[in-house]
Amino acid sequence: MSAARPDKPPDEASLHEAALSYLARYAATQAMLRRVLDRRVDRWARAQGQEVDATEVADARRLVGTVVAELTAAGAVDDAAFATARARSLARAGRSQRAVISYLAAKGVAGDTARAALPIEDDAELAAALALAARRRIGPFRRPDAVPDETQRRRELGVLARAGFAQSVAARTLVMEREEAEELLHRLRRG
Repeated sequence: MSAARPDKPPDEASLHEAALSYLARYAATQAMLRRVLDRRVDRWARAQGQEVDATEVADARRLVGTVVAELTAAGAVDDAAFATARARSLARAGRSQRAVISYLAAKGVAGDTARAALPIEDDAELAAALALAARRRIGPFRRPDAVPDETQRRRELGVLARAGFAQSVAARTLVMEREEAEELLHRLRRG
């Protein structure tokens, strides 16, 4: 005699409720929400053990797509808005455009949507490099009494290069005067 199954497969209503609960706490892309709901279906399937019916799992996965599409159509999930908000936040934190695009791609944002979300100001990339320089206390933000030698300068260039900044942006960042750098950072944080 087999034990009774713990519960029925996730239906559209339970998946919709789970999606709304997640969206109430976190901003998400379609891909992120799909992963969350797919994990919910996976947990249910694992709880069923050997008694899981493959058609029930497939039906639940189709419902995940339906729920994500409905919430996207309703405006609760907006990849472009997510990308814009996250791109600005990451740029203010000192992330290069390459790093921002990579981050957004990992979150399921299409490449053209990610590129459209990048700040369009001429000095946006330079301002992001300055934000990183300020956080790491390099370039114009190093101690006033510190005079970098060639080894220190290469190390600082390496910090910016590993963060994804082009060599021209990194070099410009490191030679900028502190007052000019602070003004550019102030503009980045305002806009």
